[in-house]
Amino acid sequence: MSDPTVQPVPTAVVEQVDAADITLSNPKRAVIALGSNVGNRLETIQGAVDLLEDTPGIRVKAVSPVYETEPWGVEPGTQPSYFNAVVLVKTTLPPGSLLERGQAIEEAFDRVREERWGPRTIDVDIVAYADVVSDDPFLTLPHPRAHERAFVLAPWHDVDPEAQLPGLGGIAELLAGVGRTGVVPRVDLELRLPE
Repeated sequence: MSDPTVQPVPTAVVEQVDAADITLSNPKRAVIALGSNVGNRLETIQGAVDLLEDTPGIRVKAVSPVYETEPWGVEPGTQPSYFNAVVLVKTTLPPGSLLERGQAIEEAFDRVREERWGPRTIDVDIVAYADVVSDDPFLTLPHPRAHERAFVLAPWHDVDPEAQLPGLGGIAELLAGVGRTGVVPRVDLELRLPE
């Protein structure tokens, strides 16, 4: 006896699912920078890594060592220092959806956007997405200041020394250019790669 509550799936839906499945087999590589200088910084960054992994269409492939850095763009001593890390992900989400997920993670940790370069529980920045170069004001790719920030380049270099910043060159050369001053490896701290 057939179940009368089961409706046949329309062909259009099947085609959409199949089309989505093709994109799932062709994930893009993205680089995400995480930073925190409020509250339990390590726990917050780990939480952000875990939330990224829990997102359908995102798989965390590598997590960098943790670095401690002074806040950027503010008077020294006016804010706590940051913990910074970089995550490499494979994703089937388009860049805009990945950005929305990053912002949702920031909101989950009560990120407040009151001042530019203000203190923050968590900062989730898309540094690069595949080889995309875009000057869209909603999401500029690669991140417009990544090439001059050692706190992004150093952890990224640790997990992918051969990486290229689209349009700007190899991160090894970029890191050599900016130097590692003020970017302190915290070998006593470790982020877990999600199971």
